[in-house]
Amino acid sequence: MSGLRRVAAPLVVSGPCGVAVRDRLKHLTAEDEKVLRLVGDHLGRLACLDLKMRCAAGLEHDTEQWAERKRALTRASSSRWAGSITKATHDQWALARRSQLAHIQSLQAGVRTIAHRLSLPVGEAGSKRAPGGYRSKREWFAKTRRLHVLTDRLQAARADWEAGRVHVVRGGKRLLNTRHHLQTAQLSEEQWRTRWQAGRRFLAADGESGKRFGNETIRVTPGGEVSIKLPTPWAHLANAPHDRYVLASTVAFAHRGEQWRDRIQANRAVAYRIHEDTARGRWYLTASWTIPPVKTVPLAAARAGGLVGVDTNADHLAAWRLDAHGNPVGEPCRFDYDLSGTAQHRDAQIRHALIRLLHFAERHHLAIAIEDLDFTAEKTREKHGRRKKFRNLISGMPTSRLRARLVSMAAELGITVVAVDPAYTSKWGAQHWQKPLTTHNRKTTRHDAAAVAIGRRALGHPIRRRTAPPPAHRSDEQGHRTAQARSGIPGSEEPRPRIPGPRTRSVRAGYGANAGNQEAQHRSGRPAEHEPWHQDSLPLSL
Repeated sequence: MSGLRRVAAPLVVSGPCGVAVRDRLKHLTAEDEKVLRLVGDHLGRLACLDLKMRCAAGLEHDTEQWAERKRALTRASSSRWAGSITKATHDQWALARRSQLAHIQSLQAGVRTIAHRLSLPVGEAGSKRAPGGYRSKREWFAKTRRLHVLTDRLQAARADWEAGRVHVVRGGKRLLNTRHHLQTAQLSEEQWRTRWQAGRRFLAADGESGKRFGNETIRVTPGGEVSIKLPTPWAHLANAPHDRYVLASTVAFAHRGEQWRDRIQANRAVAYRIHEDTARGRWYLTASWTIPPVKTVPLAAARAGGLVGVDTNADHLAAWRLDAHGNPVGEPCRFDYDLSGTAQHRDAQIRHALIRLLHFAERHHLAIAIEDLDFTAEKTREKHGRRKKFRNLISGMPTSRLRARLVSMAAELGITVVAVDPAYTSKWGAQHWQKPLTTHNRKTTRHDAAAVAIGRRALGHPIRRRTAPPPAHRSDEQGHRTAQARSGIPGSEEPRPRIPGPRTRSVRAGYGANAGNQEAQHRSGRPAEHEPWHQDSLPLSL
């Protein structure tokens, strides 16, 4: 155990703190789309200018500068639109700041790894915990150049971090770079321009508790009517009183519609966002609101009736049901998904696999145990070198999205999720459970065995299974069981609970009276071992 890292204790995952539902804006007229584009482009330009001012302020930003920015935006729109824009700007700047720190940590890990391998002789073998030297002088020379490149990037990133500079692109850096590779992306310049303009629009409004239907800027009635408060420059386009524009489309949220309707009828805050999907030519409305944190179930209660251990893989979820004692029950389950194609397709595949897993756990009234995976620092080429297939494998595993989806969907069904440390689950599961669980009619995979290991760790049991006793007898001649409680653990030396009543006709009266008194037994290390012992004489009847 000296070379193994400490395994963290399992914990019950907290539920989600927010809800978001979406519906399509159908049957919009040409005038509706024109107004939405004009208003979105105008507010998008204001959001770009506000983000520029926030990035220029850097770490020197204070409440006075924020108030000045909001006053400038109010003159060109309204106070509520200005509040939504400044809040979105602050969130975007904070996200860029966190991403910058994660980038610095990734560069530091790469520099440390390369410097360590360069310090070793060429061709020196590595170990399980530390990589060895590079294979050839050519590779060693190439890595020296890469070390200089990463060092320069690290210095530049640290300088930006200390100065408070962030690099943000409204509309997305990936879409911006696609402009230089239109042929590869199979897009024309006009199609790219349409996507770029749609990505930079701003049509989002924060909710306000106590206001009518929870939002004064983008208002949705219980009947589904959508209206927008127009900014000052476009107030002449209003088709309703108080500079409002009512869309011809209505919405009806199929998912959580009752919750949304109860919320707006009580005038509680609901935030809305309108965006255009240029690839499909559709408009969508997204409603979101916060919910109080769900009180988590105690870990002991989640373990009471057993649980379902789940092993996450690049193309499927391997699951196995375990009872409260850590024994596998029934047959293993496999929930496949395909992560090729578009982001919408991948997200749908994940949701489909998770809902099948949740329905399985709901039928048996069990909690779900899953690994707390995070590959952000474990998929670099400096760490895994030429293992490109393995890097692609772990990069394709949707760890963060799957975790977020599972938590939110499980909370809706009232299913508890237990997160465990992923250390050694695949290795120890295959070592101790793959062969014993394989039969003539069932071929247990390494992932199925890992699911058993994850479930046992969530239940508080060791992954190593308790082996059978020695084949001949229970003496010390052939050794004890390989996995058993140590002598210092309370209760390890106590007798098994005795079932009332004799088991056989040969049990005499008073049998087992001293079974719980270990000092009275003739065992090594007990006082009775040193007492004189006399064998009874044979009965005369023999």
